[in-house]
Amino acid sequence: MNALARRMRHTDCDPIATDLAGAEVVCDPSGVLYAPAEDLLVVADLHLEKGAAFARRGMMLPPYDTLATLQLLGAAIRRYTPGRVLCLGDSFHDRNGAAFMPAPYREALTALMAGRDWLWIKGNHDPEPPAFVGGETHEEIGIGPWLFRHEPMPGFRHGEVAGHLHPAARVSAGGRSVRGACFATDGARMILPSFGVTTGGLNVLDRAFHGLFRPEEAHALVIGTTRMFPIHFSALCAS
Repeated sequence: MNALARRMRHTDCDPIATDLAGAEVVCDPSGVLYAPAEDLLVVADLHLEKGAAFARRGMMLPPYDTLATLQLLGAAIRRYTPGRVLCLGDSFHDRNGAAFMPAPYREALTALMAGRDWLWIKGNHDPEPPAFVGGETHEEIGIGPWLFRHEPMPGFRHGEVAGHLHPAARVSAGGRSVRGACFATDGARMILPSFGVTTGGLNVLDRAFHGLFRPEEAHALVIGTTRMFPIHFSALCAS
């Protein structure tokens, strides 16, 4: 089963509504976050043109990642019809991604952007504004009770919403273990899963997540094939 087909299986799951820093958000099994009060859809780590970036370095990957990721994002946008879309950084896999994006993919992206406000957060992979695409570019931005940025800051940060770490969780039961992408949160801050179809994941029990969440409240909203599972960090497996 290809990456797009695997990700499309999740769209039959019901989303989970939860409180984040005092306001309701919806965690969608596609990996996007929707804030109804702000009519805002948030997505992290698209890594568009990753295959092309690897090809420029002599490492060949199938060149379909951008199209598949845009198709999934388009499905999420049609589902929520947001007035605003916010991309939390690493939207392109490198600083040349937007400039070198083939015309059909650029047209598909600009079609998704049409008729709504589009906000780009700078990431470590794409620290410069995406050339020839449009939209607004920010280092970070406050909307409602939240501060949106690419990389989570150390320590407790009430209202911070970030990407960068590609959170994933492993659950063990009945002698089997299953790993899936997840939203990581303690109700005060949240780290979104990576959205790009060829991106990997980092276990939320990894040291990179240490100190980011209140231990008693830290939980993962794990994306399964038929539903999403809210699981406290203490019930997850490190490997």
